[in-house]
Amino acid sequence: MRIISRRAFREFAGSLAGHRDQKAVKAALEGWYGDVKKAGWKEPADLKRQYGSASILKNRRAVFNICGNKYRLVVKVNYVKGVVYIRFVGSHRAYDAIDAEEV
Repeated sequence: MRIISRRAFREFAGSLAGHRDQKAVKAALEGWYGDVKKAGWKEPADLKRQYGSASILKNRRAVFNICGNKYRLVVKVNYVKGVVYIRFVGSHRAYDAIDAEEV
């Protein structure tokens, strides 16, 4: 899969500078990135097989739990083109304040 844009990961990890979770979050996001880059999802079921705890939403969105559900990652997936668009990376509290199906 092609992932757009990794910059969101760097910016979020940078916003955690000095926070005790910074290294764990960075490692988790980099691990997710590496796994998804190798994936070949053709439909939501493929994503769900790889990430059983992910939530599949409307509008081709998926939500991933990061660092034991302390943080959330929302993506939009174009299964036909093999592209994953990062739409949101943030704390669980910040996630609760957004509409994941529209972000």
